[in-house]
Amino acid sequence: MTSTEMVITIAIVVAGTLLTRFGAFLVFPPGKKAPDFVLYLGKALPAAVMGMLVVYTFKETVVLAYPYGIPELIALLVTVGLHLWKCNMLISIAAGTIVYMLIVQNI
Repeated sequence: MTSTEMVITIAIVVAGTLLTRFGAFLVFPPGKKAPDFVLYLGKALPAAVMGMLVVYTFKETVVLAYPYGIPELIALLVTVGLHLWKCNMLISIAAGTIVYMLIVQNI
């Protein structure tokens, strides 16, 4: 890929990101009530996305061979425990990831 193609690709990605981020404000301006379906999606999708990420994370965990999924289980317990304690998703996910990487890299 040439430098020009890279710049064009980055520009397209930036434009797409900005369009999707700001498009909602154009379609649903302040003061105008969003449709009930959109409000429902706003409440349901975050939990659905987190559930999908959990399934994706554990889909290839082998529990019948060493290390028997123990690093994943420990990281999951750390993530859930911290989230229940601090109610901060960023800290919970970051700590779970760090614990998992430390276990996998050092054991």
